[in-house]
Amino acid sequence: MKDQSPCPLCSSNQTDEYYEDRKRPYRFCPQCALVFVPPSSHLSEEEEKKVYDLHENDPEDRGYRRFLSRLADPLSERVTPGSRGLDFGCGPGPALTAMLEERGYRMSLFDKYYRNDPEVLNTLYDFICTTEVVEHLRSPGKVFEELFNRLVPGGLLAVMTKLVIDKDAFSKWHYIQDPTHICFFSRETFEYIAGQFNGRCDFIGKDVIMIQKKREPGSLYN
Repeated sequence: MKDQSPCPLCSSNQTDEYYEDRKRPYRFCPQCALVFVPPSSHLSEEEEKKVYDLHENDPEDRGYRRFLSRLADPLSERVTPGSRGLDFGCGPGPALTAMLEERGYRMSLFDKYYRNDPEVLNTLYDFICTTEVVEHLRSPGKVFEELFNRLVPGGLLAVMTKLVIDKDAFSKWHYIQDPTHICFFSRETFEYIAGQFNGRCDFIGKDVIMIQKKREPGSLYN
């Protein structure tokens, strides 16, 4: 029997088969356009962390800094130095935090496995960064709600993740080969998220998305 898991982003029960390789199936949600791996094919948290422990995210690595600058540069154009930010899913080597602190931003860090400090999620931020994180989320709907709750009115959520193009490209995509990648977003998915939280969505290059929370009184989470 095929897995009929609801969408982890919008909770719709009307999801469809999308693609299946030798390792796992992928489903598609027509409501929010998320492609996702059903929970029955997720790694355990212990297996997941073993994969993350292999990552080498050295804050001093110039190549890694160039990669992160794809988000840091446009963020710096939109947010004034001195603003308070959260690096959500910072990993064991929080290079982005170091880069933004060098530019004059006041940073806090959170990571489920490496910086699990719930207190930082009780604070409001001018901006929140999440680089190569959302594709790992088991409950993206709950996480996005929490992140928008932590933004001040007019605050910015800056996301870096590769985007789904179409089913043919998906079937050949290196991104799905990582067993910890379980959610795959398209432009349509981020437009849906922005709409849910009354925000404005901008796409920068191929893999950076900026969602600004509306400033008007009465908008969601103000």
